[in-house]
Amino acid sequence: MTETACDVWFYHLERTSLDQALPELLEKTLARGWRALVRSSAAERVDHLDGWLWSYRDDAFLPHGRADEPQAERQPVLITSAMENANGANALFLLDGAEAGDLAGFERCVLMFDGRDEAAVAEARGRWRDFKATGATVSYWRQGETGGWRKEA
Repeated sequence: MTETACDVWFYHLERTSLDQALPELLEKTLARGWRALVRSSAAERVDHLDGWLWSYRDDAFLPHGRADEPQAERQPVLITSAMENANGANALFLLDGAEAGDLAGFERCVLMFDGRDEAAVAEARGRWRDFKATGATVSYWRQGETGGWRKEA
């Protein structure tokens, strides 16, 4: 992790699963005209998301690809476990404890964690402290009672 002007947003999943929350956030990212890099430390998550993002809703899909496939650099959403920003993404989504690495070139880093998992919450708290120590601008987002997200810090 290096010092960066990249904003780091922590998303505390309490009422929905990652499978429910991630597509919505990726849609908002693409609507801004940004590209997204979704990084997971778990190969099985990369496999799962590759299928899920094509079928998460009957009336929509998210155009995406995997970093280990041809023309990865052309994908608006790229799913990977690697550290490279192969598609020149503006937004980095970190899942399953994936490392951020060098945030230069990203405008936003989104760290998503399961609030029902005490180990994930403890890890997120430690990473919050680490990002703050680098001088990064950090924000904490919590799921609201009626859906949506509420900024709390």
